[in-house]
Amino acid sequence: MGKRDSKFNKTYAMQLATIFLGFVIFGFSENIKGPAIPRIQFDFMLNESQLGTLLSLNALGYLIACSFTAYLTRIWGIKTVTVTALGTMAVSGILIYFSHSYPLFSASYFLMYIGNGMLEIGLAVLGARIFVKNTGTMMNLSHGFYGLSSTVAPLIATGLMKVTINGYTLDWRGMYLIMLLLSVVPIIFAMFSTFPGDNVQHEERISLRSLLKDPVLWLMVLILSFGVTSELAVGGWLVNFLEKAYRWDTITASGLLSAFFLCFALARLLLGPLTDKIGFTLSLIIFSGFSALCTFVAILGGEGLAFLFAASGAGIAMIYPTVMALIARRYPKESDTAITVTVTLMGLGSVIGNYAVGGVIEAVKKLFGADSQLGLLRGLQAGYGIIGLCAALSAVSGLLLYSYLYKRKEII
Repeated sequence: MGKRDSKFNKTYAMQLATIFLGFVIFGFSENIKGPAIPRIQFDFMLNESQLGTLLSLNALGYLIACSFTAYLTRIWGIKTVTVTALGTMAVSGILIYFSHSYPLFSASYFLMYIGNGMLEIGLAVLGARIFVKNTGTMMNLSHGFYGLSSTVAPLIATGLMKVTINGYTLDWRGMYLIMLLLSVVPIIFAMFSTFPGDNVQHEERISLRSLLKDPVLWLMVLILSFGVTSELAVGGWLVNFLEKAYRWDTITASGLLSAFFLCFALARLLLGPLTDKIGFTLSLIIFSGFSALCTFVAILGGEGLAFLFAASGAGIAMIYPTVMALIARRYPKESDTAITVTVTLMGLGSVIGNYAVGGVIEAVKKLFGADSQLGLLRGLQAGYGIIGLCAALSAVSGLLLYSYLYKRKEII
């Protein structure tokens, strides 16, 4: 018994190391681009339109990878898919380092986002299979590592780009090489570990068509799409709002955004046990509702209540990992397919949501006077209100889900 427990603990420790370190790498790869983008633009002499096209193509690569990863998981197994995703990111780092022409660079960057998409699905599926107890706690904890690495990634990237070795400055190419080669570390842990679920026979699974007929899946897509749209939009619009609406300087405005990410990361690290205690469905309603409330009060309360923008991060942070925990419990054998469907549709919804914020700002500015300070203020308030509205709609979708499951006595 002692040997069996020891083996189990060692296997579980390797599994945890793979997931936690995988999320650290995912956070790095997603968030080191901020300091690098201006240098990339200068080196390749890209205009704003070309830069936007580059980032859009990468987002497309990410979505494409999300769409086929579940299929590969069934054919190869989750261990091989995870190692392949991390290996793809490491290879892309080498290619980026040697890319001195724009076509090679854009192809290398596209490859990195293919790896990113595969890794996100792979880690979510791994978590769904491994965290059979305290699912909410462990899902939020693992995603908390993504939050922490995302917080420090821009700082590390900025520091690395200035490092000089034997007269050679690493710059953005060397920085990408070093950061993406760190993918080798979780690969080592994955190679020496085993993961459950790869032995589930195809005939034991529910078909994709049957999954798509389940209203619960579509309600989770709505919760996730609205929640993640609200989460991602804060990073793109909060600093802009504070600088233009309240005339804050960039350092102060960026400080509040950092506070948002700190609340975000701490919530995932500390509040996971609460989701297990009160239930996943109820947690989704409470946390998304809290985020919406903080956002609306911050907008209506003016500059004095701006700190509530940061506090909203504690609520919206819980949506993604809690939905993943809900999927793991409801679809234990089909979690790979269910996760792929929800994440892919979420990605499409997020693109639409961010366009909506910009569109509303412009429309309301014209209503109140496009060139006036009042028009700018009202436009920014209305646009940022879309972020709060998305969080509120996530809560409403959660209520619909709770009602549906309650009637069937299937509350999770």
